[in-house]
Amino acid sequence: MHDIKLLAVSRKTSLREALARLDLTGAGLLLLVGTDGCFERTVTDGDLRRLLLNGAGLDSSLEQLPPKQSQVIARGASRREALDRMNHHGINHLPVIDENNQVVEVLDRKEIDTQILLSTPHMGDTERDYVEEAFRTNWIAPLGPNVDAFERELAEKVGARHAAALSSGTAAIHLGLRILGVGQGDRVFCSTLTFAASANPIVYQGAEPVFIDSDDSSWNMSPLALERAFEAARKEGWLPKAVIVVSLYGQSADMDPLMSLCERYGVPILEDAAESLGATYKGRASGTFGRIGVYSFNGNKIITTSGGGMLVSDDADVVAKARYLSTQARDPAPHYQHSEIGFNYRMSNILAGVGRGQLRVLDQRVESRREVFASYRTALADIPVITWMPEPDWSYSTHWLTACTISAAAGITRLELMQRMAAELIEVRPLWKPMHLQPVFAGCRYFTAGSDSVADRLFDQGLCLPSGSNMPSDHVDRVVSVLRKYLR
Repeated sequence: MHDIKLLAVSRKTSLREALARLDLTGAGLLLLVGTDGCFERTVTDGDLRRLLLNGAGLDSSLEQLPPKQSQVIARGASRREALDRMNHHGINHLPVIDENNQVVEVLDRKEIDTQILLSTPHMGDTERDYVEEAFRTNWIAPLGPNVDAFERELAEKVGARHAAALSSGTAAIHLGLRILGVGQGDRVFCSTLTFAASANPIVYQGAEPVFIDSDDSSWNMSPLALERAFEAARKEGWLPKAVIVVSLYGQSADMDPLMSLCERYGVPILEDAAESLGATYKGRASGTFGRIGVYSFNGNKIITTSGGGMLVSDDADVVAKARYLSTQARDPAPHYQHSEIGFNYRMSNILAGVGRGQLRVLDQRVESRREVFASYRTALADIPVITWMPEPDWSYSTHWLTACTISAAAGITRLELMQRMAAELIEVRPLWKPMHLQPVFAGCRYFTAGSDSVADRLFDQGLCLPSGSNMPSDHVDRVVSVLRKYLR
């Protein structure tokens, strides 16, 4: 931030003083203002050199400076507008003018040309050590010591007995459904408020998704809606082959009532904890309650392997089957023999090395994300139109993404707010569009707990804010400032 008083000069200022000011501020320009304080033009070192070449002395004043139409921008303009003007005119500084034609700020390209992204990878030093070890030992093939160690270390971290490292969380869900026997014509209950990767594998298996609403207490699968779905299925003479319970944005679903319902009907749970690694439910790691649990290490997740996932289970046979299917279902024969269709779903030894290094700092990454969430909540506590994603007493959330809803009383729609934030180079996103609203799943059944759809309301009002664990505090402050500007 430049000091306007130091940059301001008048026609009576000498060239010597002007040059000294340029040297002192390092801003690359001065602001020529009249006796009334109104802005006249910018002054650069090139302008001063031209005066000297035309015969002016160091003690001459700036009276000889000719009038000039300098580029300015009105107060309240967005960063995007300012950068577009800078780019169009090939300049790096832009005075901001108020309604009285007085300079209130000078924008510097270096300071404003920084986009705040939603969730960026946060790499450390240990990851490189494991990857370099893979190169040194020539374990570049798809499998190797890092894969074995990553599986063992992650299973130990979350308290699962067995784990299989795979190419993505989607692959883990797909294999999980295959292992649970989901096939052509079956039905699978699935959380509706989620990313498509939770539901697509149901269709891979030729089955039909049936979507279940969220509850207000956790934004995850509603036990009441699930109960209604089970009751309807029982009356119609069928049961789902599996239930996919998704834990969103770093927070576990309310697992006890969901598990009780599934046990009553004898239906297994596949727990999609792709977004909730590091979270706990009543002290136990999210992802370890169902017969199968799934984690994702996509680039935006709380820890990443660039791309990858993990299937966990306490059942050794389940994980053994996942490893078999994920390596093209090759039979244990001295030649290439296949008795069933498999997949190329294994994680590489190099990416597993990245994952091992990331796993070392999982607890710190969780704490950092929670601090970002707390900073937002504290700084915006006096803005009543914002409601934060709840964290029930039984939950310890990672707040992988800081999620909130913006009520209609804000006087600005979610889409309008997203556009305003984008103009300030801040990436925000809506909550997941519910699966039952997706064109690809048109016609699929959907069960709510009551007369209204919680997932629809959350989608209409929900917003995810930048939440990276490597997000500096001044970026949080910038997001807060823009939100306060539009949610007054």
